[in-house]
Amino acid sequence: MATEGARAEVAVRPRRAAKAVFAGPSWLALALDFCRHRTLGAAGGLVIILMFLTAVFAGVIAPQDPYETSFLAQLKPPGGEHILGTDAFGRDVFSRIVYGSRTALKIGFGAAFMGASLGALLGVISAYFGGKVYLLLERLMDLLISFPLLILALAVVSALGNNDTNVIIAITVPIIPRVARVIRSAALSIRQMPYIEAARCIGAVDFRIVLRHMLPNVMAPYLILVTAFLGQAILTEAALSFLGLGVAEPTPAWGLMLRGASVQFLEKAP
Repeated sequence: MATEGARAEVAVRPRRAAKAVFAGPSWLALALDFCRHRTLGAAGGLVIILMFLTAVFAGVIAPQDPYETSFLAQLKPPGGEHILGTDAFGRDVFSRIVYGSRTALKIGFGAAFMGASLGALLGVISAYFGGKVYLLLERLMDLLISFPLLILALAVVSALGNNDTNVIIAITVPIIPRVARVIRSAALSIRQMPYIEAARCIGAVDFRIVLRHMLPNVMAPYLILVTAFLGQAILTEAALSFLGLGVAEPTPAWGLMLRGASVQFLEKAP
């Protein structure tokens, strides 16, 4: 009996050792390793996470209603109930900054996601079909990319009007050609893969091949471009609001808060 028990114990030990060998590192270890080797990326991710948490819990963080006006509390200095003072309408500046993160992230994520998605789709279609489709799409992309991002966004929002939806569309339009160029270069190599030829041989239609087999394989550059254009979309939204072509009052927006505020504080509440 003792011999049989020893044999059973010896038989069990390799299984435990094998399990330990194949067990991968924990997500915490991976996160710490990323922070050590990609310091700037970790810092940028931390900023985005803080902005997201601020936007989600804005109702808890903000001490005042960002829309409440008081002509008796115009341009008050920081202190007391108003941590960063009040603006020309008596609204709490800190509360409007906190709620402004919602506007920035909503427009930033919306424009970056829509622009990258449409650009990826057009880039894959251009790479797959080639010929006249390629010439037509690429000349259209050349036309759009010839304008700086902010200038094209200004032109679009001037034609459509300034509200949240139109600002998202205005920022989306200049993002599309920049993403389409990058995605097309990645899709050209995927087009030559054996599984694309196999899909053609079994009778799969072109758009099924594009949507089912090519688009999923360009997700790596797609995700990189979404995160890259997120910050640019937030800055563009702030610039449009500062110029009076972004979101309209009384919506809390960072660019809108800067518009004319410096002159008011210097002249009336230095």
